[in-house]
Amino acid sequence: AAGVRDHSRFEEDTVGRLRRTLDLTMTIVFGSRTAAMQAVRSINARHRTVNGPGYSALDPELLMWVHATLVYSGLRAYQAFVGPLSAADRNGYYQDTKEIGILLGIPRQMYPANIEAFDAYLEALIEGGELRVGDGARQMGWQVLRPRIHRVPRIAFAPMQVITAALLPPRLRDEYGLAWGPAQRVTFSTFRAGLVGLVALAPAPIRWLPYARHAYRRLKLQPA
Repeated sequence: AAGVRDHSRFEEDTVGRLRRTLDLTMTIVFGSRTAAMQAVRSINARHRTVNGPGYSALDPELLMWVHATLVYSGLRAYQAFVGPLSAADRNGYYQDTKEIGILLGIPRQMYPANIEAFDAYLEALIEGGELRVGDGARQMGWQVLRPRIHRVPRIAFAPMQVITAALLPPRLRDEYGLAWGPAQRVTFSTFRAGLVGLVALAPAPIRWLPYARHAYRRLKLQPA
């Protein structure tokens, strides 16, 4: 949180910052090898300039934590809104994402061997007290959940708060100050049921992100 606060215009340009991050991430996942490696170099170059009192964006432990949050949230969101995953599928996804993390500076030996070991690592980190949501992270979290967009009332982003509360580990949800009572549970269940139904009925060109559609066309494959 300190690195983002000190080295970006996150507060003034929250949506733009998120869009640029998403673009680089999706390029690494779905782009050609040339485009993916260019995105990796761009991220690594930016990280070399991000440091301050008590932190460095090149710190392997911090990189590992950021990568772990992406793995966790990706799996949680897929299983919540698309469908269940077998242990083998979860592990396959984890093993694939490790290769991206290694390109971004995480030593291979830091990674837990498999998804079960990764789950244990994450639980120990969250429940062991080493990880805390500070004031800066809390403020930044609410900037993401209630971004300032011209002529868009903040109430329009209420569903994002409910979805985030549902997917976060309970301790972190509480530390971020996200409500999770009967009303939020009903809202999430209703939203989830509707979205799962839409995903099941929607044709592939709508279900897949443009990045993924371009990748399928490049590889001459047909989305499922």
